[in-house]
Amino acid sequence: MIRKTGPAPGDKENVHNRIAVLRAERGISRRDLAAALGVHYQTVGYLERGEYSPSLYLALRIAEYFEVPVEVVFSLKPFPRIGGT
Repeated sequence: MIRKTGPAPGDKENVHNRIAVLRAERGISRRDLAAALGVHYQTVGYLERGEYSPSLYLALRIAEYFEVPVEVVFSLKPFPRIGGT
């Protein structure tokens, strides 16, 4: 039996995140987060929309910035919706 351990060639790697939620909870703009991380503010937008998956280094820096474990920010599965449909 062969187990699939990752995406097959050609499959899109989806990394879901809560960056927008964490920013909103803390009142942080995309520009402020980008400046703190040393990236362009558009990069934050790409990350939030799932158009770009961060490097491990950037993912860890984002988690560190928000002072939460990386699993709170990123997941391979969609996060459950909060409060409703």
